[in-house]
Amino acid sequence: MPPSLTSFTDDALIAFDNLADRAAGLVNPTIRLGVTGLSRSGKTVFISSLVHNLLNGGRLPLFEAVQSGRVSAVRLEPQPDDAVPRFQYEDHIRALVKERIWPDSTRAISELRITLDYQSASGWNRLFSPGRLSIDIVDYPGEWLLDLPLLGKDFRTFSGDTLALAATGIRAELSRAWLAITENADIAAPADEMKARDLAAAFADYLKACKSDERSLSTLPPGRFLLPGDLDGSPALTFAPLKLPAEGNAPKGSLWAMMERRYEAYKSVVVKPFFREHFARLDRQIVLVDALQAINRGPEAVQDLERALTDVLACFRPGANSFFSALIGRRIDRVLVAATKADHLHHESHDRLEALTRRLVERAVERIGMAGAGIEVMAIASVRATREATVTRDGQTLPVIVGTPMDKETIAGEIFDGNRKTAVFPGDLPENPRWLFEALESDGAKVHLPEVNVVRFRPPELDETGSGIKLSVPHIRLDRAMQFLFGDRLA
Repeated sequence: MPPSLTSFTDDALIAFDNLADRAAGLVNPTIRLGVTGLSRSGKTVFISSLVHNLLNGGRLPLFEAVQSGRVSAVRLEPQPDDAVPRFQYEDHIRALVKERIWPDSTRAISELRITLDYQSASGWNRLFSPGRLSIDIVDYPGEWLLDLPLLGKDFRTFSGDTLALAATGIRAELSRAWLAITENADIAAPADEMKARDLAAAFADYLKACKSDERSLSTLPPGRFLLPGDLDGSPALTFAPLKLPAEGNAPKGSLWAMMERRYEAYKSVVVKPFFREHFARLDRQIVLVDALQAINRGPEAVQDLERALTDVLACFRPGANSFFSALIGRRIDRVLVAATKADHLHHESHDRLEALTRRLVERAVERIGMAGAGIEVMAIASVRATREATVTRDGQTLPVIVGTPMDKETIAGEIFDGNRKTAVFPGDLPENPRWLFEALESDGAKVHLPEVNVVRFRPPELDETGSGIKLSVPHIRLDRAMQFLFGDRLA
């Protein structure tokens, strides 16, 4: 985050937090891993599967420390931040493994510590390293991350940007009711609580309509309007953008002044504490992306996802940490952008999903610059819910995926009961995504996206060993993600 977005006091508090973390790390080496993504990208599933595979000796051939046998023990330990809710791993893994349902999605911040005992691969490191690494996994909604750019915007800029975006594409239809109320609002009139509530409610309804499964739009700040939590109904969440003149200040006691004050309160009460207490303390970050859902919803959803990812990645302070910067201005030195639900495609299309996702974040990577940071893109499935097969039709052999659709899932007019398996042709992604984005930029409304069958499959039924012990959750490239995110700290 550029220095202009934080005050001297904020920077001092951040430096104090980092000093405390580093001091604790001398005794117990720790890495803070941020896990985020926009709604339905699979954050809860990713964390649950990662922890389950580490605890239960999962198949992790590309995670070198486990594959070479250097990890001797893995255990969950109490998290260091007592004021942060614990990530309820046990509940989530029970839903996945025993009930075979997908766990509830992330609605607030949570944390979990998992500790690995290991033997360093270097004889020199064994002399100085305790052979122990704690990973503090910090789970938070991607919608909160989209709020960070608000720290650099005053109320006039926020209002102008939000109103301009609301008038484009499908948003123009979804925002019609809210914009009508905004158009008729007398911003110089005395502040009125009921008017403020009406504007805020209409604005929140517009954001929720954009987020719905039918639209799957992604750029939707302020994030707490969608996930209010215990702030629901508070003045800090009872404001909305207004149509403002290019110059001038809000008359004292006016509706404009009320909205401006509450917008600033939102930044002070909601955004700054999240930035200082959590985001600024991260060492590594994974951003989960449901690119298939966006493709399935059309050109505007793809463009909006690209816009959101650009805003998300622009929040990071990437770069290698020197000793001094690690103490006062901690940087995120590795960022993984992971396209989820790779098990919804045949493996022949996984490289295409990676290429498409890499193109989605290309501008963002150029904007923030590498500056020593490692930024990687890969296609993963935290939990593999399907297997691959082939079918012959009209003399042609087609690759398909086989799985158990969720109860009441409808495919080609057929309703499934949650028990019966079926084979689905997943569709094809373009071999080179550049033509797709070039076409979207020239005339997105006329672009025909590739057809991808996004089916909601149940989590898999786990096999058991001869002694009745269930094996770990199957995945696709979860081990590769682990190796990138923290494998170097186990060297």
